[in-house]
Amino acid sequence: MKRYFTSESVTRGHPDKICDQIADRILDEILVQDPQAHVACEVTCTVDQVHIFGEITTTAEVDYEGTARKVIREIGYTEHGRGFDADTCAVRVYFHEQSPDIAAALMRKQDILDMGAGDQGIMVGFACRETECLMPLPIELAHALTKRLEQTRITGELPYLLPDGKSQVTVEYENGTPSRVSAVVLSCQHRDKVKTETLRNEVTKHVIYPVIPEYLIDEDTQIFVNPAGRFVTGGPAGDSGLTGRKTVSDTYGGYSRCGGGSLSGKDASKADRSGTYMARYIAKNIVAAGLADKCEVQLSYAIGLTEPIAVMVDTFGTGKMPDEDLCRHVLKNLDLRLTAIIRRFGLNNPMFSAVSCYGHFGSNAVNMPWERTDLSKILY
Repeated sequence: MKRYFTSESVTRGHPDKICDQIADRILDEILVQDPQAHVACEVTCTVDQVHIFGEITTTAEVDYEGTARKVIREIGYTEHGRGFDADTCAVRVYFHEQSPDIAAALMRKQDILDMGAGDQGIMVGFACRETECLMPLPIELAHALTKRLEQTRITGELPYLLPDGKSQVTVEYENGTPSRVSAVVLSCQHRDKVKTETLRNEVTKHVIYPVIPEYLIDEDTQIFVNPAGRFVTGGPAGDSGLTGRKTVSDTYGGYSRCGGGSLSGKDASKADRSGTYMARYIAKNIVAAGLADKCEVQLSYAIGLTEPIAVMVDTFGTGKMPDEDLCRHVLKNLDLRLTAIIRRFGLNNPMFSAVSCYGHFGSNAVNMPWERTDLSKILY
């Protein structure tokens, strides 16, 4: 039985990812000074404008505008006259303190480990054996393509490329196992003097072929580079951006179910962030322990409550024991209170800029604490 699954990724210069990166850099800058800060930072961008807003309660003193401009400059938007650049775009900042009602829900317990969740929500984690990092193959390949695309721009290997870009990879499965790549789509912003045919040939040669394993490509694999042709106007000059709008790309590329909230710009007292990392940690360790070939974990929290109100483990029929037994095993060996998760992973340290683009899991997050498999021996 054959089926096809597609995932996408975007470069650091994509409008939505510009916003995620600014939000997470601001969070990291705050955590350097104030590890106990409460941060919910949102960012939008459009032609020549960036808006930063949300709720922040902190003792840290951060140059929010300067931080945003630094991120934009690092991404590569440095040329004047293209509708968006680090030096001339307007940066407007609108922050207020966290709602006192939410703050009370967080801190009404005497024991700091019993801090309540800052909101209700559902978080999902997933792992499978399709790749070494226990991630689905389509999203890993999509991220690898956009990373490589950015690398060829930064190194000057393809000097006509500009920061915005997207990839899309379709993998053909036979009886549940990846067998080949059936289609690759790569859209890359470029300078107006390069010919479309030249760009297509060179991007295929320097980006696609070095990334997609040869054994996954055959004569029927479809490759599309800039299928619409010209892509000169890009970034915020071509489309608006917003934090949290690439949640599927940030996680499992749609291969697994998705949680209810985005990740970037939030400190770890928000279950959207800490709970999602814990769900991935549980799922990955179950697979790493050999207890299943595929695993999805769902955690659900309620505002002001310490423990999750529900935990689900689904191994899609691949588990070496019933899913209910696995779930009980997890609950026996893990403290799922939010503050315990924060302590376990050190989530009050500045680390989030590293995963604000190209995925919060898998090969892009290989050194992150929630990607460790140190629990697998205990579970087994």
